[in-house]
Amino acid sequence: MHDAFDDTTAYRAELSARVDQPVLSDDPILQYDLQLPGSWWADLTEALEKVSATVTDRVAIRQQYMDRAIPEFVWIPAPAVPCWTTAHGDLHWANVTAPLRLLDWEGWGRAPEGFDAATLYAYSLIQPNTAARVRDVFPVLGSPAGLAAEATVCAQLLQTVARGDNLVLEDQLRNWAEELRRR
Repeated sequence: MHDAFDDTTAYRAELSARVDQPVLSDDPILQYDLQLPGSWWADLTEALEKVSATVTDRVAIRQQYMDRAIPEFVWIPAPAVPCWTTAHGDLHWANVTAPLRLLDWEGWGRAPEGFDAATLYAYSLIQPNTAARVRDVFPVLGSPAGLAAEATVCAQLLQTVARGDNLVLEDQLRNWAEELRRR
């Protein structure tokens, strides 16, 4: 652990474990199709099931954010959340390795069920084969139970597009928002 201070801000960096495997992508947005074995996907599913079962008071996504952002960016009322679970909160391709390790845990906490799967899906959108694999592995995506998570992630990333970030995802995110509106 390392702490640093200036006049108005305190900083803390923590290293829980050193991971020797490289991340699967240098960018959160997957730039090339991955050919990951079924065992990797099974390990990811198992890891996320364990995370979701963890009891915590930490919050990754607030209902107030959903109530504001989903109508603004996806153009639907915020869907009801049938189940809140614990999520990694920032599951994208620059935060995973093979063999599987989940990195970058500062945003973990309660979120709508399927939030991590929806996040990984969103960052896969320009790689249709990988995006389809994410949907296959996580059947909550496309289900009524996953609608709140999908709409939240879509809104989050469309908000970043509005700020000039993640522009490579813009068309796919708009298509996803249109699909969510039809559901």
